[in-house]
Amino acid sequence: MKYELVPLELVEAQAFVDKHHRHNVAPYRDKFRIGLALNDELVGVIMVGRPVARHNDDGWTLEAVRCCVLDGHRNACSKLYAAAWRAARNLGYQRLITYTLISEPGTSLIAAGAKSDRTNTSTP
Repeated sequence: MKYELVPLELVEAQAFVDKHHRHNVAPYRDKFRIGLALNDELVGVIMVGRPVARHNDDGWTLEAVRCCVLDGHRNACSKLYAAAWRAARNLGYQRLITYTLISEPGTSLIAAGAKSDRTNTSTP
């Protein structure tokens, strides 16, 4: 399996999330988004925007607001989180945060190098 990171337009990412995300709809805007393709088929999307919580919106922090991957694609979420952090860092941001449900173990975030503070997970 050779995943490929691909650029996406906002409407493409929104359509993918609306169709495939287990419990959330797509955000109506973001700063950037990254797609993940396998054999020219889109299998995952990460959307990154300004932090939803006002106290995190300091100009140096972005939030991974949606990560959505089709079932059965091993390591795809980790690859998307790592790519999002690299892009955010290259744009000058100092933190990338995200939130998970209590029922989610956060394995893909740990694999991408994230640190947890129990209420949110952030990449330095």
